[in-house]
Amino acid sequence: MENTALGRSAGSTASVLLITCVTAVGGFLFGFDNGAISGSAGFIQERFGLGPGGLGWVTSSIIVGCIIGVVIAGRLSDAIGRKRVMLATAVVFVVGALGEAFAPSSELLVLARIIVGIGIGTETTIAPLYIAEVAPARIRGRLVSFNQLFNTIGNLVVFTVSAFVARSNGDAWNVDRGWRYTFGIGVAPAVLFFLLLFLVPESPRWLVRHGRRQDGLAVLRRINPTASQAQAQLAVIEESVAREGTGATVRDVLAPRFRKTLLIGFAVALFQQITGINAIFYYAPEVFTSAGLETNDAMSSTVLIGITLVAATLVSMWLIDKVGRRTLLLTGASAMTVLLACIGVVFREAHPSAPLLLALILGYVAFFAVSFGTVAYVIISEIFPTHVRGVAASIATFALWGGNYLVSQFFPVLVDGIGSSSTFFLFSAVSLLALVFTVRFVPETKNRSLEEVERELYGYRMPQEKEPARLS
Repeated sequence: MENTALGRSAGSTASVLLITCVTAVGGFLFGFDNGAISGSAGFIQERFGLGPGGLGWVTSSIIVGCIIGVVIAGRLSDAIGRKRVMLATAVVFVVGALGEAFAPSSELLVLARIIVGIGIGTETTIAPLYIAEVAPARIRGRLVSFNQLFNTIGNLVVFTVSAFVARSNGDAWNVDRGWRYTFGIGVAPAVLFFLLLFLVPESPRWLVRHGRRQDGLAVLRRINPTASQAQAQLAVIEESVAREGTGATVRDVLAPRFRKTLLIGFAVALFQQITGINAIFYYAPEVFTSAGLETNDAMSSTVLIGITLVAATLVSMWLIDKVGRRTLLLTGASAMTVLLACIGVVFREAHPSAPLLLALILGYVAFFAVSFGTVAYVIISEIFPTHVRGVAASIATFALWGGNYLVSQFFPVLVDGIGSSSTFFLFSAVSLLALVFTVRFVPETKNRSLEEVERELYGYRMPQEKEPARLS
């Protein structure tokens, strides 16, 4: 009997890991397609004769698509299922990447980047939510973080590809076509994502909520060590569905009882973006060249940023279910405040030290990845009840991409208008606000099932559950 139980446990763990890794391939596409502009921005600017505003629009246009994707993702996934939406997202990634690679004008490049953005916005809304709905409570934070890990790996791969492409030929070739190869390579993982999705099931919570009890139970048996645990989890889900119903609108999510959690999700997502990380992601080569580095050295520095992102995200995954979400946010916000202020000080020098600047930026990126880079997606996936989770996650993720748009669009304008030093001091002040908000509002959710989190935040009683420690 013990061996049988161990076998089922191993099988359930393998199933959950398979589901997580397949879903997280979408995160890789997010990182690759989102980061592709970093090594290409300068070449695109020269190729199409763009000014600071034009470059900002080409860069930030992807965010317009992301916002569109976020707006439609929650309601669509609630209506037709998480898996079907992700399959459609994979197709969108293929079409968008091809459009970027072959765009003959800046206008068509913008259109292609909007299409890619729709895929990214949808993926960042649905993938963490879907993983959270299949993951065991004890490792849910770690598994949801897989999506962000694959995102950072996508960043690292595209930074490496961009550096390799840029070094392979001269500037004239890079301006004419090198950047097209960088974008075009993104087609391959998008096709792989589409094919792998046929290996994973629909979310059991979505199935039960849509009256497909037996299908939901079959998935729960696949991802739980024993049949009795699957039945117990089914009972909790059914009770939640019976209490709350099967669907929600934006008006439902804006009801007074959801306002605090909506504020938390919205603000954590917004702070993830407006503390300056995308100024580094999108414009790293330009930041380093402004400190005196040659173009090839600046491109190589972006690879170090990618390596730091991956390493720090792995650290976050190791810590998130041990020390908790709130602790990581507090630590990250504190460190980011100090490091961004130090970057501002460095840029006050007439001849900024490139090695010191690189060290400070890598430190900032590391603390971002350990905290807001990973935790924001986990928090959004955990704090909303099942029946509103899709719509509420869309609203929160809308804040994420809205903040991303502001930074990517206006960073070149800010640097041109008030200088690099003042711009990074501004990001430091925003990080301080993020710290204050976390202290005041963000709860701890580690080691609790989604239904336990729901009960504690909204005062519900789940059947046959032990009383959890109160959320701090």
